[in-house]
Amino acid sequence: MRILLIEDDSVLGAAVRDQIAGDGQSVDWATRLDAAGDAMTGTAYDLVLLDLMLPDGRGIGFLKALRARGDVTPVIILTALDQVSDRIEGLNAGADDYLVKPFDLAELSARIGSVARRYTGNPNPIITHGALDIDLASRSIRRDGKPVQLTAREWALFEAFLARPGQLLSKAQLEEKLYAFDAEVESNTIEVHVSRLRKKLGSGVIETERGLGYRLGSS
Repeated sequence: MRILLIEDDSVLGAAVRDQIAGDGQSVDWATRLDAAGDAMTGTAYDLVLLDLMLPDGRGIGFLKALRARGDVTPVIILTALDQVSDRIEGLNAGADDYLVKPFDLAELSARIGSVARRYTGNPNPIITHGALDIDLASRSIRRDGKPVQLTAREWALFEAFLARPGQLLSKAQLEEKLYAFDAEVESNTIEVHVSRLRKKLGSGVIETERGLGYRLGSS
C-alpha cells in the first residue's frame, strides 16, 4: 500500500513513518493540510493517517471535504482528542477508524491492515490463491506448504495485485507502490520484480497484457 501520513509532530511522525516502512508499505509524510491536499491531488493513496490538529487547520474539515467530493480513500484518525464526542464527530465525518494518542505502533499496524482488508472486500487476513496460502496480517506466504520469503518491494507489488484481483494494473500504477523504497524507480524495476515473483510464487501468478500492464493470475 501507499499511505499518506498527515502529522505535524516530528517525533511521532518519524516513528509512524518508520513503522509503516518496516511493515513493507510506502509512506509519504505531510505536516500541513495544504501539503496533504496537494499530495492527494497528484497521487492515488490506499490509506490516509490523519491528525486532527494541524498548523493550518483541523483535520475534520479536511476529511469532510474529502468525502464531500466523493473520495472514498480509507482514513484512520490519529489524535490526542479522546472524548467520546470527538470520536463520534470523526466517525460521522467519514473516518474508518479512530486511534487515540499515545498508541502502540504495533496496534497501528494491525488497524491499518484491518481497514485495508475491509476496503478490498476481504476482511479475513488468511487467503488462499492456488497453491499459495497468504497471511496478510503477518505478510507471510507458503507455497505448497513451504514458506516463501519476499523482499519489501516484492511484497508491495504482490499486495497491489491481491488488493485488485482480476484488475489490470499499469506499470505506472505499480511504480507508485515503490516510490518510498528509492528516490527514483528505474525503468525496468517492475519487470525485474515481476520476474522474481513468478520464480518464487509460480510462473502464472502474474499475467502480462503486453503494452497495457499486469494482472493477478493463477499461481
